[in-house]
Amino acid sequence: MKGKSKRKLALEVAELYPPQGEWTEEDYFALPETNRYVELSEGKLIMPPHPTRRHQVAVLELAVRLRQFVRERDLGEVWIAPLPVRLWPGKIREPDILFVAKEHADRIGEEAVGVPDLVVEVVSPSTERIDRVEKFVEYAQAGISEYWLVDLEEGTIEVYALKEGAYILRGRYTRGQAAGSQLLSGFEVPVDDVIS
Repeated sequence: MKGKSKRKLALEVAELYPPQGEWTEEDYFALPETNRYVELSEGKLIMPPHPTRRHQVAVLELAVRLRQFVRERDLGEVWIAPLPVRLWPGKIREPDILFVAKEHADRIGEEAVGVPDLVVEVVSPSTERIDRVEKFVEYAQAGISEYWLVDLEEGTIEVYALKEGAYILRGRYTRGQAAGSQLLSGFEVPVDDVIS
């Protein structure tokens, strides 16, 4: 297909969807399946950049350890993105890792998961503002008990606990240390095992 024909087809396909700022959850869930992260915020579709190899290594290493800990103790379920999480109507995010406690199993749907108990975001230069500002506020507002930020550039894992509607830094762990959860008592992971 020649360049001009491709552009025309792309424009025709784009016209089938609402303009930015007018997307609804119904529109969002009508999108075709994709392996890309696609979030919905304030009527806009957000497509974060593709993750890097280091990002995926960090997600995998932490998710495997978290899932094993949770499964051995029958505490709930752990997932990785892409998986839509409905924070509230019209606000869909896709945390890198999420945990839903067994007692909140009713939050787990086929299309989307309701508010998790713990989320992890692996920070990259292109997502830092969203992870440290927008999602920081949104996750607290939604009532997510614990928020982990894995910063590949800084070589740190920060663990925040929700207290009176706001996140309080519970610990900032660096190489040679192990990050620990307040929510999942006994869960610890060495920073060096997560950040390569």
